[in-house]
Amino acid sequence: MNENKPGDSQNLACVFCRKNDDCANKYGEKKTNEKWNLTVHYYCLLMSSGIWQRGEEEEGVYGFLIEDIRKEVTRASKLKCSVCKKNGASIGCVAPRCKRSYHFPCGLQRECIFQFTGNFASFCWKHRPVQIITPNNYRDSVPCTICLEFIAPIPTYSVLRSPCCKNAWFHRDCVQVQAINAGVFFFRCTICNNSDIFQKEMLRMGIHIPEKDASWELEENAYQELLEPYARCDVRRCRCKEGRDYNGPDSKWEIKRCQCCGSSGTHLACSSLQSWEQNWECSECRSIIYNSDFRKAKKHSLPNSNNAAITDCLLEESSPKLPRQSPGAQSKDLLRQGSKFRRDISTILIELGFQIKKKSKRLCIKKADIWNSALDEFRNQNFNPSYIIEVVFIENDNFEREHPGSKQEFLSLLMQHLENSPMFEGSLSKNLSLNSQALKENLYYEAGKMLAISLVHGGPSPGFFSKTLFNCLVYGPENTQPILDDVSDFDVAQIIIRIKTATNMDDLNSVINECYNYLELIGCLRLIKTLTDKYMLVEDILVYHVIKRVQAPFESFKQGLKTLGVLEKIQMYPEAFCNILCHKPETLSAKSLRDLFTVHTLPNVPALGFWNSYLQSVEDGKSAITMKDILIFATGCNSIPPAGFKPAPSIECLHMDFPVGNKCNNCLALPITSTYKKFQENMDFAIRNTLRLEKEKCSHYDGH
Repeated sequence: MNENKPGDSQNLACVFCRKNDDCANKYGEKKTNEKWNLTVHYYCLLMSSGIWQRGEEEEGVYGFLIEDIRKEVTRASKLKCSVCKKNGASIGCVAPRCKRSYHFPCGLQRECIFQFTGNFASFCWKHRPVQIITPNNYRDSVPCTICLEFIAPIPTYSVLRSPCCKNAWFHRDCVQVQAINAGVFFFRCTICNNSDIFQKEMLRMGIHIPEKDASWELEENAYQELLEPYARCDVRRCRCKEGRDYNGPDSKWEIKRCQCCGSSGTHLACSSLQSWEQNWECSECRSIIYNSDFRKAKKHSLPNSNNAAITDCLLEESSPKLPRQSPGAQSKDLLRQGSKFRRDISTILIELGFQIKKKSKRLCIKKADIWNSALDEFRNQNFNPSYIIEVVFIENDNFEREHPGSKQEFLSLLMQHLENSPMFEGSLSKNLSLNSQALKENLYYEAGKMLAISLVHGGPSPGFFSKTLFNCLVYGPENTQPILDDVSDFDVAQIIIRIKTATNMDDLNSVINECYNYLELIGCLRLIKTLTDKYMLVEDILVYHVIKRVQAPFESFKQGLKTLGVLEKIQMYPEAFCNILCHKPETLSAKSLRDLFTVHTLPNVPALGFWNSYLQSVEDGKSAITMKDILIFATGCNSIPPAGFKPAPSIECLHMDFPVGNKCNNCLALPITSTYKKFQENMDFAIRNTLRLEKEKCSHYDGH
C-alpha cells in the first residue's frame, strides 16, 4: 500500500463516513492509498457489515482488498443512515429484526456500541449491551479512577464500572485512551490489576484494545538507565582510596555485585575475594539465605563457605540502596528473584506448605467410597484447607469400625479417582469434559480445590493433564491452540481428519456439506474459497471442541485451583509444575527405593542384605511383585510425592514371619528369616495378598 505522508490525508474524506476528521482515538487511524485515491478511517473500515479481511496485512488497506472496499462502499451507498438520514451507512445493528444502519461517527453520536472482537458486532442505541449491577449504597459521586474527576456511580454509555472491583468507576473516554496507550498486554483494571475479566467486559462494552505493545514500551531508550549495572561498594568499611564509586576492571578494586539481588556491591579487596568468579552476597540476602524458615526447611550448600568468617565482619551494615523490610517481606521478595536454590518443584511446594497452621482437622474417609466421603468432608463448613489433615478410615456410616489412616494414602487414592472421573476425558493426557451433572453440582470447582489441597499437603503428582489444559491454566485459553490428540470424541476427530486430508475443493465441500448441521451448531461455518482455508476451519473446530465447549467447567476448575495460592504458583513457575501435572513420575528402581527408606536397625542384620537382594530381584522381574506394590504396601502411595514423604519412610527388622507396612508412619517392618528364599516368599505372599484384599473390599463396595 502506498500510504500518504503524515498530514496529507487531513483534507481527504473517508469513503465510508464522508468526514475528513483525523482523530485516531475516536475513529481509528486515517490512511490513504494514493494509487487508488482512497481514504478510510480504520474503525469505519473495521466495523462495516459487508466486508471481510481477505488479504495479508500489507495488502490493500489493513488487509482489506481495494476491490472489497469499493464493493462495500457501493453496497452502503444504497443504505440510509438512521441518524443523519444520508446514504452510505455501512454499519448495521446485529440485533435480530433490527434494520437500523448508520455511519461510524453517527453511531458514536447516538451512543451505539461497537465490539472490537469476535465478529466485530455493532449494536444500535436500542439494543446495545448494558452493565447490570445490584443496587449500591453510593449516595454521592465517586472519582473516575483514571482522571479523578467526580462522576455519578450509575452505569451509562459514558460511565463504566469495573467488573472485578465494585468501587472502580471511570469515563468511557478515559478508559478508551488508556486502552490505546496500554495495548492488549498492559491494559488492566486500575484498582486490582486484573486483565482477563476486565478486558472481556471492556470489549463487550465497546472499548477498542489494540493488539500492540504499550506506548511507553515503544519509546526509544525510555529505560536506558536500567541497563546500567550497579557499581558501588556498600560494605561497612571500604578500603579503596578512590572512593566507593570507583570501579577498576581486572583489579582488586573491581566491583562485584550481590549474586542474589544485584542491588549491592563490593570491591574484591574490601570483601577479601580472591577473584571475580567467587560468589558474594550482601548482608540482607545473606541473612535471608542462612536464617529464614525457608532455608531451614531445605538446606543447600553455598560455594566458598570458608570465606564466611572473613566477610561477616564486613557485612554488619545493610545496603543503603535497599529499604528496611521485615524478615517475612525480605524472604518473599527473594523467593521471587529466580535464585537457583528455589526453582525445583519440591521447594515450591514446601513454600506453599508454610500456610498450613498447627490446628488439625479430622477427616472420616470411607476408602471404598473415596470420592463421596472426601467431597462431604471438604464441603463441611468447618473444613479449612490450611489446617493439618488427619485421616481416619471407616467402613460404614455408623463409625463402628475405624482406624487411623495415612494422609498421603488418602490423597493418592483421591487423585487416582479424580484422574478416572467423568470430569476428564482422554486416555493418558486428559482435558476437561463437559459433564452437565458435574457442572450443576459444582464438582469442577471441588476437583480443582482437591488437587490444590493434595499438592500442598504432600499428595502425589497428578501427571494426567494434557499440555493444552496446562497451557490454558498458565497462559489463558485465548493463547492456546489445541491439537487433534486433544479430541477424544471419535466422530469429531473423524470430521477433523477428513477436512484436514481433503486434497481438492470438491472433497472439501463434500465433507462440509455432510457436516453442515454440526458446523452450524458449533458456529464454525465459514466461507471457503481456497483449499488452504481448511486449516482455519480445522482450527475453529478444535478451539470450539477442546476450549470453548468446556469454558464453564474450565473457569470453575480454575477457581478451585486458586485454593492455597496453587494456581498463582503454577502461573509463576510453569516449567516446574508441568513436570508433575503433565508427566507421570519416573519409574521406581531398586536404587530409588533403597535410598528412600532410612534404616532403623543394626547394620549387620541379615535381613538388610536380603532386602537389598529382594529389591534387585523385583527390578529384574523375578517376582510377581512390583516396585510400586512395595511402596503402596509401606506408604499407601504408588509414587514418591513431589514434596517428599512426611514422615520419611523407614525400615526396621523384627522377629516375625511376615512383613508389616505401617502407612501412618511410612514404616516397613522386615521379617527376620534364616534364608533369603524364605524372606522372598514371605515378602511376596504378604504384599500380594494385602493389596488383593484391599482391592476386593473396594470391589465389594462398588458391587453394592
